Amino acid sequence: MSQQQLHGAALRLGFDGFMHRLRAPWVALALACSGSLVCSPVMAWNDFGHMTVAAVAWQHLRPAARTRVSQLLRLNPDYARWIDGVATQDRDVTAFLRAATWPDAIKHEPGHLDDGESPAGPDANLNIGYEDLREHRYWHYVDVPFSTDGTPVPPVPAPNAATRIADFRQVLADPRAPALLKSYDLTWLLHLVGDIHQPLHAVSRFTQELPLGDVGGNRVRLCAPPCRRELHFFWDQALGRGTPEQAVALARHLPTPAPRRVADTAIGAWVEESGELARRVAYASPIGPGSGPYALTDAYRDQARIIAGERVALAGRRLAVLLNGALAAGGSPRVLPGSGSPP
Repeated sequence: MSQQQLHGAALRLGFDGFMHRLRAPWVALALACSGSLVCSPVMAWNDFGHMTVAAVAWQHLRPAARTRVSQLLRLNPDYARWIDGVATQDRDVTAFLRAATWPDAIKHEPGHLDDGESPAGPDANLNIGYEDLREHRYWHYVDVPFSTDGTPVPPVPAPNAATRIADFRQVLADPRAPALLKSYDLTWLLHLVGDIHQPLHAVSRFTQELPLGDVGGNRVRLCAPPCRRELHFFWDQALGRGTPEQAVALARHLPTPAPRRVADTAIGAWVEESGELARRVAYASPIGPGSGPYALTDAYRDQARIIAGERVALAGRRLAVLLNGALAAGGSPRVLPGSGSPP
């Protein structure tokens, strides 16, 4: 079975079905909770996808970069929880995967402030490290507007995922930046590179029915059971469900992106890719021009799973390129390639 076939089978069947169908001992060993990584509760793509992005990146980090990111992540206030019960030799990779979920996790932790979905005021663009208890939900996406019926569209709100990635990668490359700030920015960077490769994190569709925008599909309802989910939620969990060890295993089976695409570190290009996929695929039939509800077809779901796997694989490889470059920066601050002019 080829790597592409393995990838498609894993995404279509889910890991339990994939293991049963394939019956390969090395796959079972990689996915079993009796492996060296500690088992965690099943999580939706919102966590599983981010951990898989991180797992892909970890595979391609240079030794020096692995050492440095591991040092920085030990400064995160949740580090002890990430590695609780984990064997010593697995703590670095486990922390790396768990760190990629931290910007979502703080939405549910006491003490953090929900400062809204839209950037407002100078505090929206703060970068002061862990003492900033704002959740900054608007950092998770870049709502590039478009319309299919001539509805007026607003400018792109900022700050957003693209502007923050540009900022955080520069901090990581700056030898003068304090370690605590680098740790904070690293956790966000691990997450946002994954976010920006999710098609519906890069658009907002404006129509006569939704003149204020659909907020990346969050206002487009689906009729599929339990009939309370939105299009954005479906794409967030399109990769499936799984544990950290399953994320590591899936990362090994994902398709290998073309080298030229991996090497493209222009953040604006990442946004354009995701936006094009959103317009061409995420909003394609059976999704109509309004707010729904719409019933997804099996063909739509299958295509979404394949695209999710491809985007996660590409995000992980690009994240590794970004971290290898930023953490290999010399003794003085420099502008990294592709870091300018995000949308």
